[in-house]
Amino acid sequence: MGEPPIILSLGPDASAYAPALWVLLALFVGRVVGQVLVVLAHPPWLPEMKQWYSGLLPYPVLLPIQIVYIVVMTWIALDFTRGMGAFVTPRPGLGAALVWISYVYAAGMIVRFVIWLRKTPAERRAWIPIIFHIVLAAFLWVFASWHAMHG
Repeated sequence: MGEPPIILSLGPDASAYAPALWVLLALFVGRVVGQVLVVLAHPPWLPEMKQWYSGLLPYPVLLPIQIVYIVVMTWIALDFTRGMGAFVTPRPGLGAALVWISYVYAAGMIVRFVIWLRKTPAERRAWIPIIFHIVLAAFLWVFASWHAMHG
């Protein structure tokens, strides 16, 4: 596989990566909370449900998966904040592979967004998931960069 072309290098201290992980986690939590608010309360200041939900998974299946993501992402961010734990133990080979996976994931979402833009406004739906999949790809990239650079 070789060396990834772009990785995040903030130095030898895992805690330097924590702020980026927390910001990306907060963005994702905001997305999940926003979607729940739209489902339950339909506030007029938030986009309608068709913008939040692509329909690939039934929402009762999607929400628990998102909650699992939040739990795992929180655990990762906590380990990086403390500078120790299972998610901070360097695994350079895994990190290099995950950096590439994060690139493919983000690129797929960019292609998806371009396809979305090419549709007529009446055909468009679910732009918010595209943006937040890029947020998840960025979280993976930050996490993977630590592992690719250390060990």
